[in-house]
Amino acid sequence: MKAYVFPGQGAQFTGMGKDVYEASATARELFERANEILGFDITKIMFEGTAEELKETKVTQPAIFLHSVALFKALGAEAVPQMVAGHSLGEISALVANGVLSFEDGLRLVSQRAQAMQKACDHEPSTMAAILGLEDELVESVCADVDGVVVAANAPRRYVKLARTSGFDRIDSLPEERRSLVDYPAELSGGRYRERFWEFAAHHEDSGEEEIDVTTIDPDDPLLPMYRSQQTWDATMAQSIINTKPSTERKVLLLVEQFHVEYDGGIVQELRKRMPRASVLVISIQREFPEEDWQGTPPIADIMVVESLK
Repeated sequence: MKAYVFPGQGAQFTGMGKDVYEASATARELFERANEILGFDITKIMFEGTAEELKETKVTQPAIFLHSVALFKALGAEAVPQMVAGHSLGEISALVANGVLSFEDGLRLVSQRAQAMQKACDHEPSTMAAILGLEDELVESVCADVDGVVVAANAPRRYVKLARTSGFDRIDSLPEERRSLVDYPAELSGGRYRERFWEFAAHHEDSGEEEIDVTTIDPDDPLLPMYRSQQTWDATMAQSIINTKPSTERKVLLLVEQFHVEYDGGIVQELRKRMPRASVLVISIQREFPEEDWQGTPPIADIMVVESLK
């Protein structure tokens, strides 16, 4: 069986695609078409741009998509996959590879996705960390040297989506072996955590309310299904920590995107509900100090690590 797996964000590098551009007329056509569709010279950025320029989401995602599809198309008659898959935005590359989407539609979709994510990044400065290029054995060795347990927690996307589209009752109806892979909260988080989610999702300024109570939310609010999905993610990750049976002798390090643990909500709230005696320390990594008091009530985190002091 011949399978093609396409990468997601984090696979970018200066000079990406230059070799296939120079070697394949098919690839060159795709690069030139991409410049036209995107309205800027992505080819130049991919070949000559700095790591900082390539790190911008609105550039990164179209660049990785273009590089992936160009490499695939350059194979010509050899490119007849029996299976395709992709990680994150790589799923769209995979859909183009198996003919579900055209290159043009795929690029437009990736560009819209990237612009939406860039808008979110501009609204809420944040960063991403990834392990790139290290051998599995080295990563496993580093984790083994940690005095405790390292949990790279996540939740199956299909079940997180299920919470959004069909609600928690649908999750409860899953077969036992699938139901064990996902969890949801007994009660949705309130307070500043949920208020920030609404601000972030709707891209509007702080409403000035100190707390949003779940009982005041309109059941028809279009953001509510998204929040159910977010909280399903939170609860599933919290349960994955609990499954490691942490104790005073057994500490757990959770590596997770910052939003899931801020303001004592999300994963933190779920952990404290499920393990009332657990001691939870939240360390938030930020590009710069947030505008609001991070040590307020509730605090954004217990410890703030700032990448750059301006």
